Amino acid sequence: MSWWDQVFRYCERGSDPSFWAEPLNAVSNAAFILAAIAAGISYTRRPRNEPAPGVIALILLVFIIGIGSFLFHTFATRWAAMADVIPIGIFMLSYLGYALRTYLKLNWLWVAIGLVIFIAGLQVAGSVDCRPGFFSSEATRGACINGTGGYVPAFIAMLGIGAVLACKRHKAGTYLIWAGLTFFASMVFRIVDWELCSHTRVAGSPVGTHFMWHILNAATLYLLLMAAVRHGRRVRP
Repeated sequence: MSWWDQVFRYCERGSDPSFWAEPLNAVSNAAFILAAIAAGISYTRRPRNEPAPGVIALILLVFIIGIGSFLFHTFATRWAAMADVIPIGIFMLSYLGYALRTYLKLNWLWVAIGLVIFIAGLQVAGSVDCRPGFFSSEATRGACINGTGGYVPAFIAMLGIGAVLACKRHKAGTYLIWAGLTFFASMVFRIVDWELCSHTRVAGSPVGTHFMWHILNAATLYLLLMAAVRHGRRVRP
């Protein structure tokens, strides 16, 4: 098995190994770049009440996510898949730690415990089996709901933390709840990519729905970034 082995995972690519076999899936990653730029501009215009440390790093991570995903949907190799998923994983853990520490003001021990629980949840969610053919395909090696189950803990975390913050009347809560709902919609588009493959065509070629996963994911990350930019505050020791 080589890092240059081709990966055929999405409807738009099918079994075409060429660089530009997924034009919509590739170009839609511009949404992440735009989200990062927009959040960065908002950061430079923020009020003088200083956001908590780490906001710039989160913005840069979203920019890198866009680049990594573009590489995956053009080169479609194992190394490009790593360039796609690693920044996403780093962002999920970083933002969760940021939210627990900055919004909920937990001490570092509880932050660490929260991260361990979240990682365990990712492992469990990503390994769940469901009945054959339940939104699965050969391209995703039969993974349940087309391999989207691994993202469920992130959805739960956004809604859960958002609800707690809303109860505390913390303004970031609304952002996290809307981010969670937007993320749920994005997961639906990721799940049905192969199911709707033959019904979604542009110029006679199937395109699927994965590109909407990118666009709505970018909207999700933008909401999370804006929560940090506008309502993140440094935790005083």
